[in-house]
Amino acid sequence: MHSYYYEDNLTALQAKFAAQKLAFAPAAFQTAKAMVDLHILQVIEDSKTAGLTIEAIINKTGLSSYTVKLLMEFSLSLELVKIIPKSEPQAYVLGKTGYFLLNDELTQANMNFINDVCYQGLFYLQDSLKTGKPAGLKVFGNWDTIYQGLASLPEQVKKSWFAFDHYYSDSIFGAALPIVFKENPRHIMDIGSNTGKFTKAALSYNNQVLVTMVDLAGQIAMAQNNPELKPFKDRIESYPTNILNPDEQLPSNVDTVWMSQFLDCFSLDEIQGIVRKIKKNVPPHCNIFVLEPLWDMQRFEAASYSIQATSIYFAAMANGNSKMYSYSDLVGAIEAAGCTLVRAHHNLGINSYSLLQFSPRS
Repeated sequence: MHSYYYEDNLTALQAKFAAQKLAFAPAAFQTAKAMVDLHILQVIEDSKTAGLTIEAIINKTGLSSYTVKLLMEFSLSLELVKIIPKSEPQAYVLGKTGYFLLNDELTQANMNFINDVCYQGLFYLQDSLKTGKPAGLKVFGNWDTIYQGLASLPEQVKKSWFAFDHYYSDSIFGAALPIVFKENPRHIMDIGSNTGKFTKAALSYNNQVLVTMVDLAGQIAMAQNNPELKPFKDRIESYPTNILNPDEQLPSNVDTVWMSQFLDCFSLDEIQGIVRKIKKNVPPHCNIFVLEPLWDMQRFEAASYSIQATSIYFAAMANGNSKMYSYSDLVGAIEAAGCTLVRAHHNLGINSYSLLQFSPRS
């Protein structure tokens, strides 16, 4: 675990400033979002090193003087923009933080996810923590979990949810597939298949393997309508189920189980129940692969921060009882359900995923 979790080296003045940043965090977020959406950062970037005056920004964006001055002043403190020294009248260029806000795909996926999926519902976080239910989800509908209502979410919300999910998962498949196929799988059960991204990747990687997609009925329906899966339809089976329903079983004719960003959608007790169900249904030689971004196994502080923040989404919006787990918590839950960790691969891909391989044999 990183040393910054143990050290407290801020001065009192720095700590108080950090506290003010937290107090005004919603205002900072919405200002940054407005700077992107109203194209202020874009026109400043387009000016390159010459920079733009306030008047020039007003002319290029068509925004009022009030709006531009308001946003630009706070954006200085947010380090989205910088003043060119000795410029008269003052001219502004893009700051490094502004550059990443405008151009970095990771930042865009995170910001749109928080804005479109989470922002309104996060107001009810404390209700979620008291009840163990996703109290913030009521801003979109009356479902027990966000997964039940995923297909019915407003289009922009759905778009940002999938963009967030796929950004993190898609980039890792290239590093994970060689590890999975080193075991020569013939039939993979993709649990929590969503729209079939991993299914497509696996079928493209190997032209013999079969994949059974397992998910809720709504997600299976979306996957079946995914045109990218049409060329592989002869090697795909679909199995709609609620994996938490004790009366519903899983396919048994598989030699590999794949779960990508799936178990973090459940509490530790639920994870144990899921793993016990898998163990009950699959043959003893089956390989079980779990792909997760574990917050305590990250190379960079920013990655751990983002993963820990995602846990708050699970509490307020997704289900009210799950989170992004540490290595010891996740492995401990799976082993408590009767499986054995065979090997662990850490720091895979640009987002430092962990691929954990388990055997159903105790």
